Amino acid sequence: MKKLVSIVIPAYNEADNIFVIAESIKQVFSATNYSYELLLVDDGSADETLQKIRDYAETADNVFFLEFSKNFGHQLAVKAGMDHAFGDCVISMDCDMQHPPEIIPEMLKKWEEGFEVVYTIREEDTNLSKGKRSSSSLFYKILNWLSDIELEPGAADFRLLDQKVVNVFRNFHENEPFLRGLVKWLGFKQYAIRYNPASRFSGKSKYTLKKMFSLALHGVTSFSIKPLYSAVYLGFTLSFASVLYIPYIIYAFANNVEVSGWASVIMTIVFFGGLQLIILGIIGIYVGKMFMQSKNRPNYIIRSTNLPGK
Repeated sequence: MKKLVSIVIPAYNEADNIFVIAESIKQVFSATNYSYELLLVDDGSADETLQKIRDYAETADNVFFLEFSKNFGHQLAVKAGMDHAFGDCVISMDCDMQHPPEIIPEMLKKWEEGFEVVYTIREEDTNLSKGKRSSSSLFYKILNWLSDIELEPGAADFRLLDQKVVNVFRNFHENEPFLRGLVKWLGFKQYAIRYNPASRFSGKSKYTLKKMFSLALHGVTSFSIKPLYSAVYLGFTLSFASVLYIPYIIYAFANNVEVSGWASVIMTIVFFGGLQLIILGIIGIYVGKMFMQSKNRPNYIIRSTNLPGK
């Protein structure tokens, strides 16, 4: 009996990519001894993505979809797909063809060799702008510096997970999951495959600089309290530095040296005021994450699906 591979693909405004990615995957599996199911997650798209998915699903009995009630974000879309994928292994990949389906046989080969997690590392794409490449590099540097996990630069959401790993994932109910970090944190037997990203078939990247920064922030605060320790160390350092200033003040008063400069006073007040706001902001992020998690709201809401029994 053929092993079943579940393919999970989140889609947000990817109407022009649905048919292309689905047919590419179909062609790849036609040359293997595996059966597969395709699970597309519509993440509240504003274009015709859902209709394109429905149309394609009518042509095949192994194509399924989940429609979110609104946009919940890429990470939760992948998590929803894994929650409803019950193949012997689950592969998650993007819809824009930048994750080449041709790598799937190599991932399956490593899985058959006993690796329970087969993830991919994207080689640097020289076609991207310098700003995009710099922001991506900075993302991993900040994440590795401030968090308790170590991610290789270029680690992508294109990965294969054995069903036993997916079963563990189903027990996570974080409202802001950072899947790359969770995969690394889980352990299991892992193997990395390097690949050259293909060109985007249609559309534009959904990860702006703002979203990259937000993702890095979620990653750091999900796996580490180092920012809180950093705030404490910074406070002690500045307090010690201010003590060193006392001898100068005593000298100035003893020798009637005029201590002038309202500008320096204002600058000092603004500096320390800004520093206090940053530290309070760091604490606020952690408190806010606990507050949102304590509400125990569902991480996503499925509006419709064609999955059997759903």
